[in-house]
Amino acid sequence: MKVNFHRLQCTAILVFAAIRCFGIPTEGAGNDSQNAGVRGFGAKGDGKSDDTTAIQKAVDAGAGEIRFLRGVYRITRPIVIDLDRVGPTSIGADGPARILMNGPGPALRFVGTHEGTAGPGTFKDSVWERQRSPMVDGLEIEGAHPEACGIEASGTMQLTVTRVVIRKALHGIHLVNRNRNVIISNCHIYENRGVGVFYDRVNLHQSNITGSHISYNKAGGIVIRGGDVRNVHVGSCDIEGNMGGSDSEPTANVLLDSTGGSIGEIAIVGCTIQHEHTAPNSANIRVNGGSAAVQFTPETRHGNITIADNVLSDVQMNIDLQNTRGVTVTGNTIWKGYTHNLRVANCSSIVVANNVFDRNPRYHYGDGSSAKLGLVFSDSDGCTMSGNHVQGVGDIPAAVEVQRCRRFNITDFTILDFGKCGLLLDGVSNSRVSDCLIRDDSSGNADSQSIRVTGGGGNMIVNNLFGNHVAIDGKSAYAQGNYGMPE
Repeated sequence: MKVNFHRLQCTAILVFAAIRCFGIPTEGAGNDSQNAGVRGFGAKGDGKSDDTTAIQKAVDAGAGEIRFLRGVYRITRPIVIDLDRVGPTSIGADGPARILMNGPGPALRFVGTHEGTAGPGTFKDSVWERQRSPMVDGLEIEGAHPEACGIEASGTMQLTVTRVVIRKALHGIHLVNRNRNVIISNCHIYENRGVGVFYDRVNLHQSNITGSHISYNKAGGIVIRGGDVRNVHVGSCDIEGNMGGSDSEPTANVLLDSTGGSIGEIAIVGCTIQHEHTAPNSANIRVNGGSAAVQFTPETRHGNITIADNVLSDVQMNIDLQNTRGVTVTGNTIWKGYTHNLRVANCSSIVVANNVFDRNPRYHYGDGSSAKLGLVFSDSDGCTMSGNHVQGVGDIPAAVEVQRCRRFNITDFTILDFGKCGLLLDGVSNSRVSDCLIRDDSSGNADSQSIRVTGGGGNMIVNNLFGNHVAIDGKSAYAQGNYGMPE
């Protein structure tokens, strides 16, 4: 094929002229400052120089992509990403870059102006054009000041934080005021003095925390306090040892406390959540509705929570539900609750189904009477417990205690090797126990009771298999078809 080189040469000259005259971008185009990331704006990355001004200059230049090459970038005040002013911005590296926050406040502060919901019709044009989807990827942030934090977000839409390490700070990721559609994934939020991921009285609907390691944060792993929070999905995370509180300030690996606010529509699925049983009043998952669940009204809308398919262990209470409603606890493997494996107090519309509550002799610490492992329900209404397996509790009144409750349906339980009592109903009314296997075959428990029912009334105990003594107050319950007890 014959090539007209003269024509190609002319075409190249015209293209080059268009680029120079009209600023047509090409792949890899950009000034030296942009190509060199924050170093092109004067950042040293030597861990000693104060790089605050240089990094802020890079953000304020509106380059959009703020890159960190390998190094330690020491800063002394927050880098503020004012999205409405600088436009869509992502901040990132590929692992070897660290921001050392040597001053108070967050290392990165994202500020937006979104006041709508997640619905497209609520967006102002300026939000979508200039503030959409701020991102942080591949960075490490280390706190070097008592009040240093990792990342703070206010007024953002579609904040995405991925492959980020935050450690030795106060709070890891701090969500304040109002945000929408937050994604946190594949992160390590580790050994911080405060909270790992903190929903701090924020108005926030639609947020996902997935595939992350959130551990050894002294004031809690994932904490939601007050505010108006909906549609939170926590999945496939390892959440461990996030406790150091007191009886008056109980912490948890996952804490949902709607006191002064409203929290609902939460899913905690497929995680390992465990440790630290030495912290006072510690819990793996603690939910506090903030007010009496029986006074639930459509206006408050607390609850509607799913806790499913997790492995929970090695704390004072594995699951602690207080003053809430509409909670499903299903398919979990739960063990080593030093005070309780499950506590439900002043709740309604709770379903506990197909869970394993076990001692697990593979782990010898806490054997004997120190790990209680029981299930306790008190002052609650309208609950269903079905298909659960409870085996090998410590020295407690009963493996499963139901106190001052009504309208409970307890079916298909297997309760084994419980010591004193398998199932205790105390002051319970209008409830049913059926098709359960309750027996203790361990040695030295000749006085064990499979079931004890006292007080209350209007209950039905039918079609169960009991292997030990029974004590059913005839005034409290109607009993029939049970094997292992006299009619």
